[in-house]
Amino acid sequence: MCGIAGILSKTGVGDDADLLDRMLGAMVHRGPDGQGTYLGDRAAIGMRRLSIIDLTGGWQPLYNEDKSLALVANGEIYNFVELTQELIARGHRFSTHSDCEVILHLYEEEQENCLRHLRGMFAFALVDIKRGTVFIARDRMGEKPLYLHETQDSLLFASEMKSLLSSGRVPFELDPGSVNDYFHYQYVPEPRTPLRAVRKLPRAHYLKVDLASWKVEQHKYWDMEDAPPVEGDPSELVRAELEKISELLIRADVPVGVALSGGLDSSAIAALAARKYPGTMHAFSVGYPGRPPNDERNNAKALADLLGMPFHEIELTTPELVAHFEQMNFERDDPIADISGFGYYSVNKAARAQGIPVLLQGQGGDEIFWGYEWVKDAALATDNMQNPGSQRREPFNLKRFVKTSLRRLSGAHRPAPASVPKAAGHRPIFHELAPDFRMALTDLRSNFTGRFIEQLGSASAYDFFTFDKPWKQSDILITRLISDTYLLENGIAQGDRLSMTNSVELRLPFVDYKLVELVIGLRKTHASDPDYLRFPKPWLRGAMQGILPEFIIDRPKQGFAPPLMEWHNALFKAYGHYLDGGYLVQSGVLTEQAGAELSAGPFPRGAIAPISFKALVLEIWCREMTKLVTPSVG
Repeated sequence: MCGIAGILSKTGVGDDADLLDRMLGAMVHRGPDGQGTYLGDRAAIGMRRLSIIDLTGGWQPLYNEDKSLALVANGEIYNFVELTQELIARGHRFSTHSDCEVILHLYEEEQENCLRHLRGMFAFALVDIKRGTVFIARDRMGEKPLYLHETQDSLLFASEMKSLLSSGRVPFELDPGSVNDYFHYQYVPEPRTPLRAVRKLPRAHYLKVDLASWKVEQHKYWDMEDAPPVEGDPSELVRAELEKISELLIRADVPVGVALSGGLDSSAIAALAARKYPGTMHAFSVGYPGRPPNDERNNAKALADLLGMPFHEIELTTPELVAHFEQMNFERDDPIADISGFGYYSVNKAARAQGIPVLLQGQGGDEIFWGYEWVKDAALATDNMQNPGSQRREPFNLKRFVKTSLRRLSGAHRPAPASVPKAAGHRPIFHELAPDFRMALTDLRSNFTGRFIEQLGSASAYDFFTFDKPWKQSDILITRLISDTYLLENGIAQGDRLSMTNSVELRLPFVDYKLVELVIGLRKTHASDPDYLRFPKPWLRGAMQGILPEFIIDRPKQGFAPPLMEWHNALFKAYGHYLDGGYLVQSGVLTEQAGAELSAGPFPRGAIAPISFKALVLEIWCREMTKLVTPSVG
């Protein structure tokens, strides 16, 4: 586990060793244990290491037997033990016990097809010295990030945006379309970032760069929608796969813990991992002062006691949130307007303080097994739109849903009930069912300057889920869309940055690609099951029968539920003035009037991520990130 960075140049990297050092220096938190580099004529790559497996011998760059291949990698290859045994039997010689060395030997045999063997989370760059090429790849579900800055004859890459900006070669210029997306989604869906000059290598993609001809090719190597149909009992198959994953994901030469909320997803991970873990696994849980009804620590502790886990409580206080808010928005690397980030940050900080650098988390269970009602509603609505005469599912009324969603927004302001957009034949019904997205559709545009709207042109927040038919199975399409948006950019990205800023490796069993393929395969054969969409997570609940106590399996879903108004009011009291004539106003995104009005406090009130909160997060992000390239603002 580490952070990686590199410089590729058609004309030669020259004296760019100092530049690479600056890029790596911006990611010491991702790898506090040391640094390694490879410097070639046209390629310079490096890494910062957080030692998890082969603590003494796994230093990078890693090389193959004749040192014709050089590798830097971020992440973990969970099935490395099995792959190593197979490769040794075929005559390969290993020089370390590192999990990532298998990438080199698989590449020797199959080049880019090596990816089909890898089970894990990863982003890596491999220099093929003899061929004069570089192979860069990212894992299937996007657990490990990779940012790119490209010019006509050079390419810079890094695990974090901060690293690219620290190079001094990347201009800080906001991209209007991405900013508009951010205000609708509360994050920027990949491959775009808020900056014109930076993009992400999409999940499940790789790049091939010929350093002599400067031919750069990008390819997608995996799609969850291509998973083959799976017959059998869903609960039994899911349980068996989770048992396998649990055994793989506890492999480490350092202590492993679990983030435990008391809900179904994290409890399932804790129970399964505890059965396999050879030592004592510690549990970490967050709560609030006074233990209000939404505090889940009692349930989490009850399960931890049942599993024999030492239990660590972290109380999330308003003063602590305010104190860490600016730094947290910088460390997230992307602007993500999710108030729950404070929970991620605090749990990982506590784990590191206890000497536990690997943490398991239940992220992904809600998206893969459908714990969100609006996602199920989107699947029903899209299916009804495609198959208006279908009787296999209850009818879905979009107008009624939107009306109900708007009523949930209480307080001084409610968005006007705009007319429900008619889904075009090339757009499934998806994110417009999310209340905050609807709120942006009605309230956002009046805050933008005329110049910004002109720059925005025809770009629309709908663009991400607008594509030609024929669509594949509607419910599977919606699963992919929620995985590509909320799961990837809000959950996985936030989890990675806020764990790594505390030098903790976060492992997410529910986004293991084998489990994802299994669930998609089961969807293809069980779509007509009457319980398929009627009950929340029926397959996962069935899988955990006999493993988890009934008080966990039967309890209703309760998301991260902080004292929202108290937190928002405290944050605006401390930082709201930044918006009044701040970076977003000076750069021509917000009007002066909008900056002044949004600085006053949460607007609209009652929203989980009000427009004003999104503006505040983006304002602070811009201020903090520009410190890497220019003097600070204000």
